Amino acid sequence: MKAFGYRHPHPLDSDTGLEAVELPIPSATGEDLLVRVRAISVNPVDTKVRQRAGGVEGVNDGYKILGWDAAGEVVAIGDGVTDFQVGDPVWYAGDLTRPGSNAEYQLVNQKLVGRKPENLSFAQAAALPLTTITAWELLFERLKLDPDADLSQRKLLVIGAAGGVGSILLQLANHLTDIQVVATASRPQTVEWVKRLGADQVIDHSLPLSEALQQAGIEGITDVASLTHSEHHWPEIAKLIAPQGQLALIDDAPSLDIMPFKQKSISVHWEFMFTRSLFNTPDKAKQQQLLNRVADLVESGAVITTADAHFGPITAKNLRRAHALLESGQARGKIVLEGFEN
Repeated sequence: MKAFGYRHPHPLDSDTGLEAVELPIPSATGEDLLVRVRAISVNPVDTKVRQRAGGVEGVNDGYKILGWDAAGEVVAIGDGVTDFQVGDPVWYAGDLTRPGSNAEYQLVNQKLVGRKPENLSFAQAAALPLTTITAWELLFERLKLDPDADLSQRKLLVIGAAGGVGSILLQLANHLTDIQVVATASRPQTVEWVKRLGADQVIDHSLPLSEALQQAGIEGITDVASLTHSEHHWPEIAKLIAPQGQLALIDDAPSLDIMPFKQKSISVHWEFMFTRSLFNTPDKAKQQQLLNRVADLVESGAVITTADAHFGPITAKNLRRAHALLESGQARGKIVLEGFEN
C-alpha cells in the first residue's frame, strides 16, 4: 500500500521530510478493523509529532506514519469485532501509538470508530473526528456542562474559536446546551466564521481579554475553553474568570502556574482525546458512542462539517502544504485531503 512518512523528527523545511513509501497492507485481528482510507484531515498534533518523534526500527520499515483523522470503509475485520461489518463507511481519529491514516489502509480498534454520517462525503466527514472528540470531552466530561440542566446564566469564553476544535465546540455548545458562548477571533473572516457556527458574541483576542470583554460589555465569564496560546492568555484568564469558575485547556503550554486561580477556587482541567486509547481505559468505547451521537446531529442538520480547505489528493506535497498552513497559525476550520494517486 502507498503511505506517507518519515524516519527522523524534522522541521518542515527539511530535505528528509514526508515522503511516499510502499508498505505491506496490515491484517485485522481481534477488535481491529482494517479501513481503506478515503479521506483525511491534518491537525496540529501531526506537526507536533513530526517535530518530536521518529519511526521505530522494525516497524513500517522504520517510517513514522502520521494522521489522526480519517473517513473510509471497512474492508476486513478481526475475529473479536462485533460492531461493524465489511463495507461499513466509518470515521475515526485513531490511536496516537499506532500507525496513522496517511496511508491507503489503516488498522483501528472498533471502540474508537463511529459510523460516518450518511449526508457527508468522505472528505467532509474526515474533518470532524479528532476535534469532535476533543470538543465533546472538554464540554461534557471536563467542564461537565449538562445538556439537560439550565445553563442560561453561565457564560463560556472560547479562546481561539476559529480553529478545528473551536469550530465544532461552538456548534456542540450551541445545539446541546443553552450556555451563552463568547468566542475570540481577530480577523474579519474568522469573526464571520465563528458567528456562523454559533457564537453569541465575539471579541478580539489580539487585545488583552479582560479589556476586550469590557469593551463589549460582557461580564460574568463562568467557564473558559482555552484552545491555543494558553500561556500567553493565562494572566488574563485568571483576571476575567468568575469565582468558582472552570477552565479547560488543550494546548501544550511549556509551563503554567495555577496559583493565581487559588483565591477564586477555579477548577482547572486538561483535555487530551488520546487518553482513552493511550491507557486502554475501560470506557474507551465512549469515543465510538459520541461519534455516533454526532453523526445523528450531522444528519439532522444541527451540526455541519468544519472542513474549510480541500488540498486535493493525499500526496507528500499536499501534506507538507497542510503542515505549513497549520504552523503559520492562519488556518480556519479544518484542512482535508482526499484519495490516493496511482
